[in-house]
Amino acid sequence: MKAIRKSILPKILLLAGLSLLLCGEAWFGYRISTLSSQQQEIKSDYSASNNISFGILSVDQWREKMSAVVDEKVKEFDMSAEQKKDLQKKVEKQLNQLVDKAVADINKPQKSIGGKLKKLAFNAVVDPEEIKSEVPTFAATIVNRINKPASKKRIKNIITSKVDQLENETFDNTEPASVTVKRHIYKKYHVNNNVDFEKTIEAQLNEIQREMYTYTFAMIGCVLLALCLWLLLKKQVRLHTTLYILSLLFAFVMLLVGITATIIEVDARIQSLNFTLLSEKLAFNNQVLFFQSKSITGIIASLVEQPKPDAVLVGILILLFVIILPVLRMMGKGILIWGREKYANNKLVRFLALDLGKWDMADVMVVGIAMTYIGLNGILQSQLSSLNIQEELLSTVTKNNTSLQPGYYIFVAYVIYVSILSLILKRIKPIEK
Repeated sequence: MKAIRKSILPKILLLAGLSLLLCGEAWFGYRISTLSSQQQEIKSDYSASNNISFGILSVDQWREKMSAVVDEKVKEFDMSAEQKKDLQKKVEKQLNQLVDKAVADINKPQKSIGGKLKKLAFNAVVDPEEIKSEVPTFAATIVNRINKPASKKRIKNIITSKVDQLENETFDNTEPASVTVKRHIYKKYHVNNNVDFEKTIEAQLNEIQREMYTYTFAMIGCVLLALCLWLLLKKQVRLHTTLYILSLLFAFVMLLVGITATIIEVDARIQSLNFTLLSEKLAFNNQVLFFQSKSITGIIASLVEQPKPDAVLVGILILLFVIILPVLRMMGKGILIWGREKYANNKLVRFLALDLGKWDMADVMVVGIAMTYIGLNGILQSQLSSLNIQEELLSTVTKNNTSLQPGYYIFVAYVIYVSILSLILKRIKPIEK
């Protein structure tokens, strides 16, 4: 009886310990998937709100910003002494030209008696040089009248009304959509303006990123602890079956999280655009050019939903070789290690456990995602760098936020982990021939 207890007790302790560790891994994985979905939703909302179509490419946005600058300049309008001198010179020039034109018109050859009499009377009474000598006085009077408070107020009202008229006549079709989208998103995040929205989004995303990477490290830590048990129990042959089956469950959880959590984000934006108008800067910030966030299951769904047969075929192949076959392979290993002869010697079981590895393309997927990231990042960096402008009146700064996400690192950890389990399977006694 004591011998039986001694043989069962280690299995119970191992099962209890690994079950707790497995529950911890599953919880961390669940939190990663949940936070990944939240992050994708928040960034999609941010992308919709700050889309370039509602910003730099919107006539309405340019109209509002330019009108605000012009209105402010009109309100601040006041002539300096130098400007008054310049204006007076221009007024004098115009008045002199009017005098010269009037004199020239009078002195034209006249055919009618009335015209000849008018010309004769004008030349007898009027001295053009005397009139021109009075032009500076007239010009000064005009400038002084213009600068009276009542006159300046009338001029500002005229300019403002014309600007308002132009503003009302200038519009595009993005304003209703932009207002609707922003109203909905601002309500969703309990903010009233863009400044609060930016602060809220930044705070939430920073917190989500911190939590996701914390849970990712914790999840991988659980798997490493499970692997450490193989080193501690490598001589405890009777515990290998239990340990291996539970190790496969660890692998299954990692695969599930690795294919559902976000693996890559493509985010290209114009971080800032500054345009100088009337010595004032018109600014657009964080204008999203393109945003996509995908998990492996998201990539498969996108491909299968395409109308093109070749895209559908690629989606089905990824589903088969990256998800279905790895799961079948783990099932085959579990049945094989279970140790019952009628299953362990079954050709189908041995094929799934041992020979299916050549068809398991999870490792190829890891390399493919890495190459895709490198390619996309390089292309975006090259294209965005050409949009960086530093000139006197216009300056732009672009930003490439493309990045690999925790889902990718978990998937990489899964591939490494199942490779180690395959090596372990070849060394434990139940499958030796």
